[in-house]
Amino acid sequence: MMGKMNVESFNLDHTKVVAPFVRLAGLKKGVNGDEVYKYDIRFKQPNKEHMEMPALHSIEHLMAENIRNHTDHVVDLSPMGCQTGFYLSMINHDNFDEVLDILDKTFNDVLVATEVPACNEVQCGWAASHSLEGAKELAKEMLAKRDEWKHVFIEE
Repeated sequence: MMGKMNVESFNLDHTKVVAPFVRLAGLKKGVNGDEVYKYDIRFKQPNKEHMEMPALHSIEHLMAENIRNHTDHVVDLSPMGCQTGFYLSMINHDNFDEVLDILDKTFNDVLVATEVPACNEVQCGWAASHSLEGAKELAKEMLAKRDEWKHVFIEE
């Protein structure tokens, strides 16, 4: 292993995790008392699988839009460049089980979606790269393993 790095996920041994999982990846405390919690929402096994871009892009749009119907604490939802998951940042919300419930509701929203929100050239920077069916398949895969989300490491 290399020396400690500045980016939390660069210090995570990706050979020791088992996807799918959800883990608290970071906590930042502001000078005025606010707390920002960063969650690693891992869909695919690192270095073994990845999400195809059209499906990843569509589930990003669907999750980013729909998760805000279930909580006012979302700061950001961002895809990982490795295409294995997303980072969810929330402010002043430290209830992990509730975060899992919010994700569950959001993935169920994806399953019943009839279109990808903001899937047009005015609202999206690459509107041609979307797959509603791919997004639904990703959500279905995550929901099928809901009871495994808390288990991050292989030996757990």
